[in-house]
Amino acid sequence: MFYWVMKRIFLGPVLRTLFRPWVKGLDNVPAEGAAIIASNHLSFSDSIFMPLMVPRPVIFLAKLEYFTGTGLKGRLTALFFRLTNQLPMDRSGGAASAASLEAGMDVLTHGGLLGIYPEGTRSPDGRLYRGKVGVARLALAAGVPVIPVAMIGTDKVQPIGKRLPHIRRIGMIFGEPLDFSRYQGMADDRLIQRSVADEIMYELMRLSGQEYVDEYAAVVKLQLAGKATAVPADAGAAAAEPGAGAAGPDAAPAEPGPVPAEPGPVPAEPGPGAAQPGPVPAQPGPVPAQPGPVPAQPGPGAAQPGPGAAQPGPGAAQPGIGPDDSSAGPEHLPGVPPGTETGRDSGEGNDVGSSRSA
Repeated sequence: MFYWVMKRIFLGPVLRTLFRPWVKGLDNVPAEGAAIIASNHLSFSDSIFMPLMVPRPVIFLAKLEYFTGTGLKGRLTALFFRLTNQLPMDRSGGAASAASLEAGMDVLTHGGLLGIYPEGTRSPDGRLYRGKVGVARLALAAGVPVIPVAMIGTDKVQPIGKRLPHIRRIGMIFGEPLDFSRYQGMADDRLIQRSVADEIMYELMRLSGQEYVDEYAAVVKLQLAGKATAVPADAGAAAAEPGAGAAGPDAAPAEPGPVPAEPGPVPAEPGPGAAQPGPVPAQPGPVPAQPGPVPAQPGPGAAQPGPGAAQPGPGAAQPGIGPDDSSAGPEHLPGVPPGTETGRDSGEGNDVGSSRSA
């Protein structure tokens, strides 16, 4: 009742008069039945203007901190969010975040419209950041369409850190519903979740015209604050929120997102003559044949070798089997077993799968 009164009688008419919001594609929102409205997130006021223009009630997943404030201000804030169809979202990860997503699943099960910010928080600089896979998990598990919505100019109306909005015109574009029924039965597949989230972010980029950054907005905020550089786990940030620090379902860029960089050049094949890592060396062949008959003794008067003359070693080449003899077979590289190919690489062990030319 409070939601309807504020939207139709008090807050709605005032905002329409002051900010004159323009809308395209509103007929893409189904008149009935469950659906997810996935929006980019530029300002706290996104969660005010977008539900204002949708005829049906939109229920958002809001960060838990809005419901746990202390003092008079904290209690009033929590009351406002409850009366305006906001659900608390625990972004601490693990079982807590999973339980929060179950609240969103209940909305879809009962045929409602669930609002989500896939980026998980407001953009720190007006660019579009990597979506988290929580939105994909909900869409796949519930089997509902996702309507992408691009908010235009709300970051100029109420930039981050500003309490009072500037009076200027804003807009929003509702894209055609995205159907992921082709992934039925694969809701728990992380690669499928990543692909679905990336497809949603691609549509948001196309509708909004924002520059896409394949990083999580929360990580960039931490880097700008000088606090940390570690990327949070996808499952630990699967939230969506309507205001500052809004948490959109995760889950872990990239799976659609921007095209990944092409792999580097294929390593060159080793040139001719390069030794290949052959098999275990072959066993030595049979013992060489015994030398022929002892040559005739030199005649009388022939010089005899002195007592210190070097005698031929046991491995001296024997007549008839020297290296120049054509019967010794083709010459091969020293240390390479006979039969080992020494030409171009056969391709074995090449991680990039390069093929040989014929």
